[in-house]
Amino acid sequence: MNQNKAQAEKQVKNHLMNTYARLPVSFVSGSGAYLEDEDGKQYLDGLTGLAVVGLGHAHPAVAQALSEQSRTLTHTSNLYEIPLQTRLATRLCDVSGMEKVFFANSGAEANEAAIKLARLKGNRANLKNPAVLVMDGSFHGRTMATLTATGNRKVHAGFEPLLSGFARAPFNDIAAVQQIAANNPDVVALLVEPVLGEGGIVIPDPGYLEALRKICDDYGWLMMLDEIQTGNGRTGKYFAYQHTSCVPDVVTTAKGLGNGMPIGVCLARGEAAELFVPGNHGSTFGGNPLACAAGNAVLDVIEKENLCERAASLGERMLSKFNHTLAGSNRVKEIRGFGLMLAIELNQDVPDLVTDGLAAGVLVNVTQGNIVRLLPPLTLTDAEADQLADMVIALIQS
Repeated sequence: MNQNKAQAEKQVKNHLMNTYARLPVSFVSGSGAYLEDEDGKQYLDGLTGLAVVGLGHAHPAVAQALSEQSRTLTHTSNLYEIPLQTRLATRLCDVSGMEKVFFANSGAEANEAAIKLARLKGNRANLKNPAVLVMDGSFHGRTMATLTATGNRKVHAGFEPLLSGFARAPFNDIAAVQQIAANNPDVVALLVEPVLGEGGIVIPDPGYLEALRKICDDYGWLMMLDEIQTGNGRTGKYFAYQHTSCVPDVVTTAKGLGNGMPIGVCLARGEAAELFVPGNHGSTFGGNPLACAAGNAVLDVIEKENLCERAASLGERMLSKFNHTLAGSNRVKEIRGFGLMLAIELNQDVPDLVTDGLAAGVLVNVTQGNIVRLLPPLTLTDAEADQLADMVIALIQS
């Protein structure tokens, strides 16, 4: 690295708030499952920008939609009808079984909308302190409400006082939820991830969502599912709850919907779909023509290429390879997978595994200190899936 370049990088870093412990690499281009850094080195992407670029980098259909829309109209505001937004809302309702959509810019904002729906429900029922039940180990965002809802003390630290209006239960513990339901009349909704993503790809027992649905029905709660990470085909269905027999009242998603364009949605049905009225909520940028052009293109590709089914088969392929090679290893505690949400939990922390992966030319993530997490593109070829699995196995065995 020449001196001028090093000085330029130092100057840039001096002007960025210290919110990320960035890895020592800068990517300049991407294609499909691969990224390329400024020195021309290629990396197989097993993380897709934290489950965002589900169609792979620079997907031609998304690139074309963005290019055409950027030359036509990028923004008008939600003071006016936005035809692409209307079309995307209709398609999302069709695929989800929901009735109404609110467009935001991120998963955190979508979850904020869900929490506000729950508060409106409680206040209209004349509850003084309406509460949302959330789960330990969850992650819902970094805004004050979603940070408070997140079930991770490390995320809370330094931001006290946290917001009131939340009750907590262990994830995958129906008895605990039943006890809260019987003893806390302030609860009006629950918010849960079908699979804990940041928590380490923790998959609940069969029947968990159905049992939560029954409790919600028995007590008049809104069942709100955070599908920010699990949605848009990643688990083998468009939404993870579609593997079950239950339908939520509210579902949020973001990440993979824009394939890199910022977009988030809060979908609702029934009572929840009618709670917002003009003035209750809004977004300057949410659902603008550019973001919705990307969202419609993503839906086109998922449908045309049967990517939900593809995610299921690719996940089974990689999980089988991991189980065949790593099961019984004294380094491995558990191997988990749900579509293309894959995790290998190790018996000890691996602080160097991510940087070792960079050196080897593969991008992976380690969460909770010891859980290797993979969120690869839904568009992987069989050969790329095998290569990714082999590279991760080599990292763990080294």
